[in-house]
This record gives sequence, C-alpha cells and structure tokens, in this order.
Amino acid sequence: MVRPLGLTGLHVSPIGFGAFKIGRNEGTKYPQDYALPDDAAVADLVAACVDMGINHVDTAPAYGTSEERLGAVIGPWREHLVLSTKVGEVFEDGASRFDFTAAGVRASVERSLRRLRVDAVDIVLIHSSGDDCAIMNQTDVVPTLHALRDAGMTRAIGLSGKTVEGALAALTWADVLMIPLNVDDTAHEAVLAPAGDRGVGLMVKKGLASGHLPADAAIRYLLGHAAISNIVVGSLNEQHLRANLSTALDALA
Repeated sequence: MVRPLGLTGLHVSPIGFGAFKIGRNEGTKYPQDYALPDDAAVADLVAACVDMGINHVDTAPAYGTSEERLGAVIGPWREHLVLSTKVGEVFEDGASRFDFTAAGVRASVERSLRRLRVDAVDIVLIHSSGDDCAIMNQTDVVPTLHALRDAGMTRAIGLSGKTVEGALAALTWADVLMIPLNVDDTAHEAVLAPAGDRGVGLMVKKGLASGHLPADAAIRYLLGHAAISNIVVGSLNEQHLRANLSTALDALA
C-alpha cells in the first residue's frame, strides 16, 4: 500500500526507512548503542525494504556515511524508491555544522547526488538547526531549493523542522514537511489541518521517540490522522520494520 504525498505526485509507503543507523552511531538519541552494519547487511536491508513494500528511504549528509552506503546498493531498485535527503547540516568530528547559504545548499545537493549515484532525488528538505523561521527568512535556502527543483535536481522540496511556528510558516512554499510528532509530543498536531488544506505532504519523524515508545500504539496514533502520509522509522532490523509495516497496514485497513 502506498499513499499520496500531498500534491507532489509521489506515493509513499506508510512506513519509511530512516537510514541514519547505517551511517552514523555517535551523537545519537537511541536508547541502546549499536555497531554500524557491514556492506552486505546494508544491501540486504534495502532489498528487504523493497521486498516488503517499503518504498521511501530517507537519508541526509548529517547521517555520516549513509548517503554513500545507500548509493552503493540502491541502483537496482532506484525506480521503485522515493528517495529523500536534506541540506544545511553535516556531522563531522563529533559535532554538527550548519550552512544555509546558496552556495552551501547547492554544493550539498550536488554532493548528495554524487554520493547516492543518482541524477536527481525525489525530495530535498531543510535540515533545521532549530531556529526554523530565521533559517527560512534570513538565509537563501528557500529560493535556492526552488531553483534546484526547477533545474530538475529534485521533484519536491520542504522542511524537516523542529517548531510548530516553522512548520506553519513553511506551508507557504513547501511541497513536503517532515514534522516531529508522537503520543508524548503532540504540539505539531496544529500543523495537520492547515497542511492538508494546502495539499502539503506530511511525513513524521520521531514518531517512536527514537525507540523510546511502544511501536504499536505510536504508529496507530499517527496514522489515525488522515493528513499524515508516512512515518520514517530508523532501524537495522528487518523484523522490526516488518512488524511496524504490519501494524501500519492494519491501522489503515
């Protein structure tokens, strides 16, 4: 089962594969430490996602070597995948660095395409440092994303932000939003109806609170909101992804 992502023309599975854990294991918020998988395990995990019907893969330059590792394996399945990445943040030497300048954003997308070994991605999101409105209003990131979309380097653009104010402000220009929302943090419910009215696609991050919430109840809560198209879940475990997808499909039945 895939669902329309707003008015983008893209269709995404209700569970998306968050590819953070294949490329980075420091500076995380997960409850348990983990080792990075080897190349064969990454290939098997992506193949399993495709096999079970998960068609959305989400990555970012800030996810360590995630883009490069995906680029090495997604070739056979590229036409079946909705691929999203981000601009603005990189993680180096144990710390995040942010650059929302026009030159920085353009260079970031060009670098992501090389790493992913693709001519274009489906979605590029601003990877916010937290001050969503200042980033959008006081830097060149929004017009630069529009230019990159016009140039065919991405099909859709948007914001992966942290504040309700930022998400609401982004509705004036974004095709897609990735919002933090879960049963313990419901503030972004205020974004759901306005986004639905404008046809802006909604994806959810932190839906399981980085593994701190029971998946079943968390997924059912999120997919009970018709405006939400999918939930991005970070995992290295095929069985967990299958269980999450099964819960999602049951919730939507």
